[in-house]
Amino acid sequence: MSFTIAIIGRPNVGKSTLFNRLVGQKLALVDDEPGVTRDRREGQARLGDLEFAVIDTAGLDEGAKGSLTARMQEQTETAIGLADALMFVIDARAGLTPNDRAFADFARRANKPVVLVANKSEGKHGEIGAMESYALGLGDPVQISAEHGEGMSDLYDALAALMPDPAEEAEEIDDDALSDEELAQRPIRVAIVGRPNAGKSTLINHLLGEERLLTSAEAGTTRDSISVEITWQGRDFRVFDTAGLRRRSRIEEKLEKLSVADALRAVRFAEVVVLTMDAQNRFEEQDLRIADLIEREGRAIVLAVNKWDLMERKPHLMSALRSDADHWLPQVKGAPIVAVSGLMGEGIDRLMTAIQDAYAVWNKRVPTAALNRWFEQAVDANPPPAVSGRRLKLNYITQTKGRPPSFVLFCSRADAVPQSYLRYLTNSLREAFDLPGTPIRITLREKANPFAHKRKRPS
Repeated sequence: MSFTIAIIGRPNVGKSTLFNRLVGQKLALVDDEPGVTRDRREGQARLGDLEFAVIDTAGLDEGAKGSLTARMQEQTETAIGLADALMFVIDARAGLTPNDRAFADFARRANKPVVLVANKSEGKHGEIGAMESYALGLGDPVQISAEHGEGMSDLYDALAALMPDPAEEAEEIDDDALSDEELAQRPIRVAIVGRPNAGKSTLINHLLGEERLLTSAEAGTTRDSISVEITWQGRDFRVFDTAGLRRRSRIEEKLEKLSVADALRAVRFAEVVVLTMDAQNRFEEQDLRIADLIEREGRAIVLAVNKWDLMERKPHLMSALRSDADHWLPQVKGAPIVAVSGLMGEGIDRLMTAIQDAYAVWNKRVPTAALNRWFEQAVDANPPPAVSGRRLKLNYITQTKGRPPSFVLFCSRADAVPQSYLRYLTNSLREAFDLPGTPIRITLREKANPFAHKRKRPS
């Protein structure tokens, strides 16, 4: 286990900005509005030669028992329990507040090493606030500006005094260079997406067996894309919970725009995307838009119809779901569809099986000999149409890569091949080689004419 540090403090002191600085990416949402962070977020940080796990937490704040604020504080307390040390962050410009003093006592009671960080210390006002922080009794403050990267060397010295010797740097792994056996050992990256209040966080909490993610009947509870590690029947998964995706015309607040951008990054990072729909309002326009986005990004897709426990069970309901999915989503025809209840745990095993199956199809490679036989039969059964009085000549096709299955088709006039014929080839490929639901890419390339450079002899 790597050394773990939790970043704690009252709301809006710059904890998420410091988290982003340490992990080297803009993973956590940052805004001037207090209370942006709700769920705890974990990442791998690096500061000089120090490498450690860091946890961004919700701002410590008072709240009634059972309220969203109180559950946010419970998440922070859990992070403190998991950490080896704490970074207690204050806003040096604002100076000490009663909440800072109260939560400094809370940090001391945790009985763990504490590094006092005076953020926003740039300028004269920051210097004065940093001096006030001595009154907390947590030692010398480390004066930094997380936004501008100032004071990081002082923070390095403070953390180095707490941490064990840094481990040797591990080699970076390239996914494309991994063998099938190595890929089978890697965690499958899964993003759970959907409209607001479709039950995404509840579903992940049931997979984990704990209330890891905040849930509420209020739409928009989730803001950051939070990743969690799950092991199911010996297979590891890295699952991303995301903010609900609404129609662009309805997204007005800056914070929601940031949340949506974070969710879209999670889709691009994922290998399998689970599109979660409300069983009582499934296949709405926004669901179709999200599915189209997943297909354009080239990710394997699994359709999860959530809140199935609220549905009246009728004969042939699942077959109707299958028919609706193929009708509304022809671009991912045959995509696995699973009825689940995140609250009751119904269908979870089937969902995890579908994710593994979709991942296997997404990685699939077709043998060249079988591909050539299919290609000849497909062209013979339905030859390409003539364009401008000249028939198109299709030479051969080859698979260039998986993830998703991608092919290059060599032909005489690439710009003249109609999209309808490409759809025919895609559907035929999907059926012939059992590629249900996964995006299929066919790139057209003109075969070079070896005699094009020779001039015609005069008669």
